[in-house]
Amino acid sequence: MTLQKPTALIAEDEPLLREALVRHLSVAWPALRIVAEARNGRQAVDMYEAYQPDICFLDVQMPGLSGVEAAQHIGRRAHLVFVTAFDSYAVQAFAQGALDYLVKPVEPKRLADTVERLKERLQTARPLPDPEQLLARIAAQLRVSPDITPRLRWLRASVGQAIRLIAVDDVDFLLAAEKYTHVCWREKDGRPQEAVIRTPLKELVEQLDPDLFKQVHRSAVINLNAVSHVVRGDNETAKIHLKGRADTLPVSRNYLHLFRQM
Repeated sequence: MTLQKPTALIAEDEPLLREALVRHLSVAWPALRIVAEARNGRQAVDMYEAYQPDICFLDVQMPGLSGVEAAQHIGRRAHLVFVTAFDSYAVQAFAQGALDYLVKPVEPKRLADTVERLKERLQTARPLPDPEQLLARIAAQLRVSPDITPRLRWLRASVGQAIRLIAVDDVDFLLAAEKYTHVCWREKDGRPQEAVIRTPLKELVEQLDPDLFKQVHRSAVINLNAVSHVVRGDNETAKIHLKGRADTLPVSRNYLHLFRQM
């Protein structure tokens, strides 16, 4: 591997996330040269063979071949960093091995830690760990386990002429609107924001963390961290009042039990 001019491949099927990782790496590691950007696992393998980069950043879930399957092909010939939207289950699986990983959306500080580890490995020419058994185990888990459906970490919404990446943790609530969903979230400074995305609420619900997001009405899902208090009404209904917002959300009879123990 080259010490002076480290090279990397990035494999990510979401263009915005791929561009974001390139951008973050240009800040965290200006000397790193991105020699290839792949849109799927098969392309990642082909590009690895063509460019032989020192480091491969691989999205775990990609069309064709998964990032883990691509990594099995690459083996010990490159330093492997997985970029994953998986919950702690899979993260723990990676953490138990010698492989590095990043959780989406990639945080600059966490990326900086990974960069430092990669630099150390390159500078010391430390032998690459043998990932064969660990990768085989993770690949098997990806194939058979129903519990590793990745949790939604971000939403992509059009706001004017811009495309926003909204961290799901920042979302206060979601409202169904026929084939669309209104997303109501907060900026880092606390300012409430709204946007519309072209994904039905029903599809989003299946990907949200069930410990954090609760459906409270057939057309409304609430982030429990956004709840100020709940006021009961007539006929076994209630209204949710939100922190720092004038909005209230209805709680239908079928979901009122969620707040009886709170």
